[in-house]
Amino acid sequence: MIGIRSIASYIPEGRIDNIAQAQSFDRDAEFVQTKLGTTTLSVKDDAQETSDLCVRAVQNLLAKNPELKLEDVQALVVVTQNGDAEGLPHTSAIAQHKLGLPTHAACFDVSLGCSGYVYGLYVLKGFMQAAGLKNAILVTADPYSKIMDRTDRMTTLLFGDAATATWMGDDPIWELGPARFGGDGGGAEYLVVKDGHFHMNGRQVFNFASLKIIPHMQEVLDELSMSMDDVDAICLHQGSGAIVDAIAKRLGDNGSKVIKDMFGAGNTVSSSIPMLLEHYAFNDEWRNALLSGFGVGLSWGSALLVRPQR
Repeated sequence: MIGIRSIASYIPEGRIDNIAQAQSFDRDAEFVQTKLGTTTLSVKDDAQETSDLCVRAVQNLLAKNPELKLEDVQALVVVTQNGDAEGLPHTSAIAQHKLGLPTHAACFDVSLGCSGYVYGLYVLKGFMQAAGLKNAILVTADPYSKIMDRTDRMTTLLFGDAATATWMGDDPIWELGPARFGGDGGGAEYLVVKDGHFHMNGRQVFNFASLKIIPHMQEVLDELSMSMDDVDAICLHQGSGAIVDAIAKRLGDNGSKVIKDMFGAGNTVSSSIPMLLEHYAFNDEWRNALLSGFGVGLSWGSALLVRPQR
């Protein structure tokens, strides 16, 4: 059974003081802490490319799991919408070369944003099963600092840079359970790049997430005749403190199961869910974990991870 064996992340050392940044927009520290969810944002070095973030995350994964060798990796999949240079060639090919992965490893990118990790898990699992692969790595790296307008209050206070690497293989710690996906290009204009800069309609995105995601997660649980009461933990995309809090509030008593942690990095797009899993899911306390990623597209994906009985 192919599933998640291990996760590692890389957060660049650069930091932006989000309180100081907010003050330039006449916002105070309370606004930063309650609405945004982080007082600092991580930012890559100007000399770093997306593939460099990928490489650092994979190197951290290999260091954490010495039994996984470069020559054992049969596929490298990168989730990003902000690849190297002008986006061609695919970032996974550049990362493959920088890492020294064998040339027999399949390399391709998945062009998705905040829902990308959930999609990526199931795309890679299906690919591995179809091709008979044993070990693969799913990377998320979407540095929005490359497209950020620092004069835009709606975006510059939210997004940070990070990357993660997930080892997918047999004998997993977490099996991939039922999942549901959706998309609505009618909301494409709510999160879009124009003239080289990212633009977001925060109110529309907030309304979409707060109303759509709970019913969507319940669809996943319905497949196993489960309710939110049966879920041990809920790992949502960390779009903002306000969005996570709004969804948690709508869950009532089960809202306490929602994990909220932006790691002093901000909204790291497709990296936010695997960062939560890396830090909270590899213990013996959770039997299952409900995931939901949502954002650019509009696109959303929800899934249940299940710990196999041994």
